[in-house]
Amino acid sequence: MAVTFGVFVPQGWRMDLIEIQDPVEQYEAMTNVARVAERTGAYDSVWVYDHFHTVPEPTKNTVFECWAATAGLSRDTEKIKIGQMVTCNGYRNPALLAKVASTVDVMSRGRLLFGLGAGWYEHEWRAYGYGFPETRERMRAFREACEIVHRMWTEDAVVFDGEHYKLDNPINEPKSASDPHPPFWIGGGGEKVTLRLVARWGDACNVFGDPDRLRHKFSVLKGHCDDLGRDYEEITRSTSINVHLLEDGEDPEQATEKSRANQGRSYEEYAKQFMVGTPEEIVERLKPRVDAGVNYFIVYLPRAAYEPDMVERFAKEVVPAFT
Repeated sequence: MAVTFGVFVPQGWRMDLIEIQDPVEQYEAMTNVARVAERTGAYDSVWVYDHFHTVPEPTKNTVFECWAATAGLSRDTEKIKIGQMVTCNGYRNPALLAKVASTVDVMSRGRLLFGLGAGWYEHEWRAYGYGFPETRERMRAFREACEIVHRMWTEDAVVFDGEHYKLDNPINEPKSASDPHPPFWIGGGGEKVTLRLVARWGDACNVFGDPDRLRHKFSVLKGHCDDLGRDYEEITRSTSINVHLLEDGEDPEQATEKSRANQGRSYEEYAKQFMVGTPEEIVERLKPRVDAGVNYFIVYLPRAAYEPDMVERFAKEVVPAFT
């Protein structure tokens, strides 16, 4: 089975721009990685996160805003698709968000991948004045938002009277450059709500976990598709992975030292979140996920802002094993 790959650009959220002082140069480093990825011809897409504060803890460092960055990348590149993993529903009214996405899709000449999720980073919610509703309430709002976005792209006269949102014939023109609309990616693995929303409204899902968890989540998704009369095979099944490529014979602890230093992590902590290995070892670690049903990987590569050759290496030495 052919597998498709996307790659995250360094946006600041993961402390991956802090070695560059000038904010203009930080942006240029981010967009340069997108151009490098595009030039390889191996990646289908580049991705940004929707966050305002850094992880693993909030620090006073650059984090470029998701949708402004998406719009900028849509004009800084020519062919590669641009996605968000994923837009936090709580940060923007979904009708306005659908309008923003429609505009960016036109700006990109139909290259937008639209990602949406319920949101989770409590510090950001409270810092920016959104409060932090309990999980059940966030999920109810998310359910309404998925319907609103899809209808804003596919209907001319949307009337919606929900618990969280109310719409009275908003005009959304142009709806998009994509046909019939931008691919709708829904992030999360919740079995009762999120995966059912994927089956109802989504063109793609993004689920985290090991092969056993992925296999189980995709089985649940298929069950929802069967219930709703949806073709399971038309849904892109993605997962996000963190990869640190090694050269043959390179010492893992020494090779990851700079990446770990920015977040104050030991090698043991780092290796729990990153697949650390040679291209051949990474291929072997990805194969079980493909066997579990993944047909789209979105990869995060550390230090890409400073060492974009890792983006090229992954394109040349890992991607061909799956295409």
